[in-house]
Amino acid sequence: MLRVGLTGGLASGKTFVGETLAELGCLVIQADELGHQVLAPTGEAYARVIEEFGRDILTSEGAIDRARLADRVFGSPERLAMLNGLVHPPVLRREEQMIAEFAAREPHGIAVVEAAILIETGSYKRFARIILVVAREEQQVERALRRNDLTEAGVRARIAHQMPLEDKRKFAHFVIDTSGEKEDTIRQTRAVYQELRRIAS
Repeated sequence: MLRVGLTGGLASGKTFVGETLAELGCLVIQADELGHQVLAPTGEAYARVIEEFGRDILTSEGAIDRARLADRVFGSPERLAMLNGLVHPPVLRREEQMIAEFAAREPHGIAVVEAAILIETGSYKRFARIILVVAREEQQVERALRRNDLTEAGVRARIAHQMPLEDKRKFAHFVIDTSGEKEDTIRQTRAVYQELRRIAS
């Protein structure tokens, strides 16, 4: 079974590429979704995160407000490292369990983990192939503003804090550029899938 990492910058089109790969038959695991689960009131990281970051990150219903939590760690490498240290281990355990179950069913399958900071955290080493999704910065800003409750300055600050795309390219086996029409992104994704299929079989 082939393990593939899927990564890219903020609002670069990772999720769309992941959805296309899932339609083609890959197992696609969204690390961000698992992050939601481990931060939920029943999740493994919930109590420790509140202990470290305070009860004022909670909503009136007692859920962790991820935007408030993100504001707490933004611009502070030490606080971000602390949060990652609490969230990443249970996320990785969940990923590994899902991959193991998939491998048992599909020994020649392709398991794709979509994660924004795959390279920064060193997690890329767990994968045989890395797909990097890229877009022009103006498009990232436009897309992020459409779906996030952020200002343009806030979006640009987040992009500036991420590892530059040129540095990420050094780790990638495949680069998918989502700057064009959706059909073009699908065409590129299908071509990458065909190559992954060849390697996995």
